[in-house]
Parts: sequence; C-alpha cells; structure tokens
Amino acid sequence: MDAASLMGPSSADAPTDGEHRMGTTIVGVCYDGGVVLAADSRTSTGMYVANRASDKISQLTDNVYVCRSGSVADTQVISDYVRYFLHQHTIQLGQPATVKVASNLVRLLAYQNKSMLQAGMIVGGWDKYEGGQIYSVPLGGTILRQPFAIGGSGSSYLYGLMDHEWKEGMTQEEAEKFVVKVVSLAIARDGASGGVVRTVTINEAGVKRSFHPGDKLPLWHEEMEPQNSLLDILAAGSSDAMVQ
Repeated sequence: MDAASLMGPSSADAPTDGEHRMGTTIVGVCYDGGVVLAADSRTSTGMYVANRASDKISQLTDNVYVCRSGSVADTQVISDYVRYFLHQHTIQLGQPATVKVASNLVRLLAYQNKSMLQAGMIVGGWDKYEGGQIYSVPLGGTILRQPFAIGGSGSSYLYGLMDHEWKEGMTQEEAEKFVVKVVSLAIARDGASGGVVRTVTINEAGVKRSFHPGDKLPLWHEEMEPQNSLLDILAAGSSDAMVQ
C-alpha cells in the first residue's frame, strides 16, 4: 500500500457534490405557559449513521435551550460559545439572561461566520418578561420569532401538518404529544432522521426532559411494527420466535 492510500481518499475520490449529506429533524412549539423543543437522535454522514442516539438539544442557560441541525461540530461550538457568554452575562447582571438575548447571541455568531458554518438552530426558553418564546436561526444567521419552528432535512415533510394542526393556547400535555407526533412523521418519511425522540419542556416551573424510544413512537402509513432482532431472540435462548 502506497503513502497516498494510507492518507485516505483524495479530492478526486470525493463525492461529486463535494459535501456529506447531513439530516435531522428539530421542532420548537409555544404553548400556553411555556415551550416544548423536540428532536430526533440520528447523526449521519452520507449514507453512514454515525450515532443513532445523539442529543441534539443543548442547554444554554437554566431557562434557555437550543435545538441543533446541520454540522454537529459547527452547532456544538456555537452552543459552547453562547453558553460561556451567557454565563458571564448572568454574573454581570445578577439575573438570568432572557431568551431574546440568548437567541441574538446565537444569531450573531451564525451571521458573522456564515461563510464557514452549516448551522440551523431553534432557540427556545422562558423568562419573566415575555414568557415562552421560540426563535428560529436558519442557515445564514437570520433570526425570526415564531409561535412554532421546524428545521433539518425532515422539516420538508412537516409544513402542511404544522400549519394544519398547530393551534394557539395548547396545554403542556397537548404540546408535548404534538411534537412527538410531528417528529415521528419526519422519521417515517425522511431517511436521514431516525432513532428516538427527545423533548425538553421549559416553563415558569423549570425544565423537564423526556425520552421517547423508537418502538413507542406512532406508526405512519405502511410502517411495520417493531420486531425483536435476531440478536434479541438468540439472547433469550428461544428459537420459537424464529419459526413462522
């Protein structure tokens, strides 16, 4: 094997589109009293699933979280920088940062480095001034306050559902069920989304994280019921399940 082979594929061997295709589904929804953020857990690079149980919802402060889509490295470094700046901000002011301040810091970093980043983010949280808030910061660093926001490759399958079924004044329980339904549909339709669904509920009372395993998600269209894998059957020591 020559030195060129040891160094890995050259640019001539790279995909013709010049980049890895990445996918995810992230959602943020306001309800009467707070917000709910949700995301799938599949991290992919091209056709390869690098992580099937990743956490795409990161904490910025005690009352503000961010959903991340795009390049994992890019969104993680933005989250880390914003978390550091908000910690200093909180110490100087003597009170928690508002959702608007946190969102604008995300927007500032995304916009100032837009030529180098692949990062689409949804910031959600609660503060005593404006209650629950959702801000969308898509590629390029625009910032939009919205009653609900969706992002990632799975979002292209969700616009009609969101427009039709989202409503003002949802209860916390309704909002939590709604985002799980939305992400499960994206998982069913989008090959780059998958795994489990993680949710974060933020309101005046605090933060609640929830975990929804893949075999408990709603099924859509012709999706098959979850089945035990061959490894599960062998571990159980029974061959009955293998006989049809």
